[in-house]
Amino acid sequence: MTTDNNWCCHVHGFTSPTLGLGAVLFQPKGLVTKSARGEISSLLEASEFFVDAFWVGKVGGGAKELNDRQRRQLGSLQFSEFRSRYAGISRGQAELVLCTIPPNDELIGCAGIEVSSIPVQPKGTQTVRAPLMSNVAVSTKYRRRGIGETLVAEAERIARYEWGYDDCYLYVEERNRAALKLYEKLGYKRLWVDRDAKTLLPQRNGKLVEDSTRIVCMRKRLNLGLFGRLWPF
Repeated sequence: MTTDNNWCCHVHGFTSPTLGLGAVLFQPKGLVTKSARGEISSLLEASEFFVDAFWVGKVGGGAKELNDRQRRQLGSLQFSEFRSRYAGISRGQAELVLCTIPPNDELIGCAGIEVSSIPVQPKGTQTVRAPLMSNVAVSTKYRRRGIGETLVAEAERIARYEWGYDDCYLYVEERNRAALKLYEKLGYKRLWVDRDAKTLLPQRNGKLVEDSTRIVCMRKRLNLGLFGRLWPF
């Protein structure tokens, strides 16, 4: 993986207030989070990683193995999304956070954070401008080791301390029980559910189909301290 001077790196030798025991005790040694800063080569690598970490065996009955055509399609779609969100001079407040481990900077997780317009209710016209976390994925080899918590904590750090926002939002499929449980443990609350949402689902027959799903919008107050009190800043 490229590690030039445009990357912002954080070596995890500290304990963030949002991290649980799994993130402290079971993480691989030398874990580093890097903000890709829109580097195309890094977004390409992240796109390939995301296909395996998210699309293979996708919650809802996705195929556990992808053929070459599915990989090309999903990789192209994912790169286009990453590039539109996290690259270019017009990207504004948007970052793709990557987790890597030594000795070869193996990519084991990613999460996106960007300031976006969040609907107050599903398909409503009233919105709020706030950080939206998305594209959270962890390598299957490193799940249940606190990587997801670390990615969420880093995205929240950017939203709170670099951009100055008090809230962070995310969307998650209602049928993704593991993700819902993690986000709720980390302090996210359900706001609304879109019962008519659509998602892509890789099929065992080699096709990609549009599937019905339910999307949960969640929010966390980032300026809450211990016992739910607001920090004095």
